[in-house]
Amino acid sequence: MEVKEESEELSEVKEESEELSEVKEEREELSEVKEEREELSEVKEESEELSEVKEESEELSEVKEESEEPSEVKEEHHVKPGEKPLSCSKTKKTFSKKRRAKKSFTCAQCGKSLTTKQRLEIHMRIHTGEKPFTCDQCGKSFSQSSHLNLHMRIHTGEKPFTCDQCGNRFLCKRYLKKHMMIHAGEKPFTCDHCGKTFLRSSGLKTHLTVHTKEKPHSCSVCGKSFSQLVHLHTHKKIHTGIREYMCFECEKTFTTAYNLKQHQRIHTGEKPFKCSHCDKRFSQSAELRSHERIHTGEKPYKCSHCDKRFSVSSNLKSHERIHTGEKPYKCSHCDKRFKHLTGLKSHERIHTGEKPYKCSHCDKRFSLSSHLKTHVKTHTGEKPYKCSHCDKRFSRSEHLKTHEKTHTGEKPYKCSHCDKRFSRSEHLKTHEKTHTGEKPYKCSHCDEIQSIRTSEKT
Repeated sequence: MEVKEESEELSEVKEESEELSEVKEEREELSEVKEEREELSEVKEESEELSEVKEESEELSEVKEESEEPSEVKEEHHVKPGEKPLSCSKTKKTFSKKRRAKKSFTCAQCGKSLTTKQRLEIHMRIHTGEKPFTCDQCGKSFSQSSHLNLHMRIHTGEKPFTCDQCGNRFLCKRYLKKHMMIHAGEKPFTCDHCGKTFLRSSGLKTHLTVHTKEKPHSCSVCGKSFSQLVHLHTHKKIHTGIREYMCFECEKTFTTAYNLKQHQRIHTGEKPFKCSHCDKRFSQSAELRSHERIHTGEKPYKCSHCDKRFSVSSNLKSHERIHTGEKPYKCSHCDKRFKHLTGLKSHERIHTGEKPYKCSHCDKRFSLSSHLKTHVKTHTGEKPYKCSHCDKRFSRSEHLKTHEKTHTGEKPYKCSHCDKRFSRSEHLKTHEKTHTGEKPYKCSHCDEIQSIRTSEKT
């Protein structure tokens, strides 16, 4: 009977111990939840330091309270004759040591110290690659539950943080904080090479590749290299043909959402970017930046072969091909190659016969917009180019340059057979025929051939 009672008591003890074990597990789970909430702070290290500073200040306040209790001070902090009392700075140092001592959990992989076992376990996922928290909407995995919770707002559309300046809403506090820097005009990240400032560290990192010329990401299909991985991913869509973003207005497709957004402004007429120097507006921020350099005179892009500088990076790339001789654009109809894409497009119209530019005054059409502009001046009588030496005006800049040589006496074109020089290239060509004996012009009425046209003779 007593054995039975003892066994029942043992059973009760066992149940109590299991309950205590469950309570302990619940406490550990609550502790983990608490830790995860702490990890929601976007800058983990800053939040840890702030928390530790808070603990330090609390400990200091406890010391202050203790110092206000004379009896306890006498017992615990008795100052011996001839000894100096502990200063505030020494007290702070003491608690700094205490704070460092609290970081008793050290990562065996990288040596980083953490304050709790849970934080160490979360940190270890960086090394192991473990991502136990998976999104049930898209399958993306995360190392921390707080990161998953933040990610879920993308699916739900929740943006709980609102800018009080412009009303823009954001997924998390960190994004709002970064956005507020735009209103404040704050750009804390500065390039050591050129002094250019940036709102984000990622922007500075991207910019630095302009100076280093570093392009670590290469396309496995064509070998083209990129400074950023995101640019490589976008480029690969050229090979795969994936264009998943479509404009519902005109059904044009794009490889990125950003390109689609910019394209849609053609339909809406939206120009959200305004020049701070004049009233001109732009649909793209890059266009605004290029335009504002007209006002500031800034030319941040310098040629690596000569001292020439440019306000637009694309102009620098085009210029550097003069030094390298690179002609990346090949005609699909013949073997001719070009330094610039515009040059290729203009050339290919010779093969296709395309003339997309039509005169608004007559029915004449042109393959180049520059030719149309020149032609329109015959209707308007416009002569915008004025000689700096006399009052004569011209409709074309090249005609002005030729005319001004009559004032300066400049003769840049020298004969390769003799020392004679000419102000115009066509005059040099005509002269050189006297040396070569070339007579390319045949009379349409008889068999006589001439080295120059009749119009050149007169």
